[in-house]
Amino acid sequence: MRLSTVDLQKRLNPDKPKGLHMGLTVLIAWLAGAAFILALAPYGIWPVALVSPAILYALLVPAMTGRRAFLIGQAYGTGLWCVGAFWLYTSIHVYGDTPAWLALIMIALMGLGMGLFHGFLALIFNRVVGKQPLSFAALWILQEWMKTWLFTGFPWLFVGYAFTEQYWLSSLAPVAGVFAVSFVAVLLAASIIELLRRRGGYMIPSIALLIISSTLWLINPQWTKPKGTPDLSVSLIQGNIPQDLKWLTEYQIETLKIYATLTRDEWGRDIVLWPESSIPMFQTEAVGFISEMVAMAKETDTTWVTGIPYKDEAAFDASTDKYPPFYNSVVALGAQAEGLYKKQRLVPFGEYIPFQGVLDILPNLAGSQDIMSYSRGSDQQSPLRVRGHNLGAAICYEVAYPDTTRKNAIGTDFLLTISNDAWFGTSAGPLQHLQMVQMRALENGRWFMRATNTGVTAIIDHKGRIVERAPQFERTVLRGDIQARVGNTPFMRFGQYPILFIMALLLILSYLGKRPKNPVRSVK
Repeated sequence: MRLSTVDLQKRLNPDKPKGLHMGLTVLIAWLAGAAFILALAPYGIWPVALVSPAILYALLVPAMTGRRAFLIGQAYGTGLWCVGAFWLYTSIHVYGDTPAWLALIMIALMGLGMGLFHGFLALIFNRVVGKQPLSFAALWILQEWMKTWLFTGFPWLFVGYAFTEQYWLSSLAPVAGVFAVSFVAVLLAASIIELLRRRGGYMIPSIALLIISSTLWLINPQWTKPKGTPDLSVSLIQGNIPQDLKWLTEYQIETLKIYATLTRDEWGRDIVLWPESSIPMFQTEAVGFISEMVAMAKETDTTWVTGIPYKDEAAFDASTDKYPPFYNSVVALGAQAEGLYKKQRLVPFGEYIPFQGVLDILPNLAGSQDIMSYSRGSDQQSPLRVRGHNLGAAICYEVAYPDTTRKNAIGTDFLLTISNDAWFGTSAGPLQHLQMVQMRALENGRWFMRATNTGVTAIIDHKGRIVERAPQFERTVLRGDIQARVGNTPFMRFGQYPILFIMALLLILSYLGKRPKNPVRSVK
């Protein structure tokens, strides 16, 4: 085969694309990532969840160097996280007493670090696999999955959450979890770009998956069913304790008075649920108060479930430990109740220091050695027993982990999550958090009770729909009924392994299918 000098240069230098100036391209990518927050709560403009990844796909499709592709992906990811997770600014600056300028730098560094996920997605898409919607969507899901475990995990801002209440697509959640919803959405977004490029054949997989999802929505299969027992009456207590007062020693008694007063008229309900750390001291320091509440609960045949820091003095070894291990926990007490759940997924630098041995030089980074030193609960814990039912628990941040919540839901009749989102003020963070709970309810086909300090306190049914909801930033009680359900969704049975296997298979096939149409064999 003979090649002209021009043809040879094109083959050897395919990375000088025609198109937008690099600076403008990076800016567009950053803005596309930043705009994604509009797709999530509280805004809920779900089409943005299609437009945002579609723009990134369109920017990456033209031929370019790996470096250019990485910068585009990095810009998109940085915009996504700097804006989408800006709620961290409230906890860092307002409650962490970090100067505003330093807090902004920390948010920017966080955005750059988390942006690497999309940076490497773009690089692999450009250099390793075939440039088409299936490989792009598969890479997207793998980077979302990696965010659930790499460097302790930060599983936030998934595309699938934008479709939590769009049941024509979220009907896939009980089948294969939030990643399946994300996959179809991103695949559809990239396929639309290919349709605009007059390559409509790429729409076929998207249309097929949308038909499957819509069929599931219309058929409305009941993956789980009511247990057949009467619904339980519940009262969720929202104390609305200011975060800057919550852990002050001199305010502890006042906090206990607030919750006791709010609960006074709720004794007699089946379940009374208090939020995360609503008792702001170890159980050994609140023996008298706890005994009084338990006595009231038993007298009125009420199950009392509360969040409390739990000190395990029985596990203390004076020869090796500086103090007994303690846990962020939830305990079931009172009538027809037993069990203690210890939080498994701790907040890095908030509840513990990751890589403790390496970072001993930063013992007071979060302002409290005690807060940073919570121990991690076992991943093999029994559910709480409540009024003849198994109750699965998730504390605050860990409800964002699909697989952790799935394991905790197995063998249960309903679920609870308790939280203290006061750390994030009036930002979008608490509302994004609530949206994740809705997705967990969908995935597992279970009702959720969600009690929080400042909101959003809510009752969510097995379809992810909010049945009852309390206003934020009010001292109030949310009353309602919950239904016990039995049976397992496909997601509960198999977890995320099927969807991850399919993604890996798609990428392998895309890699093997990436062959030059006219390989250069010789040059004369």
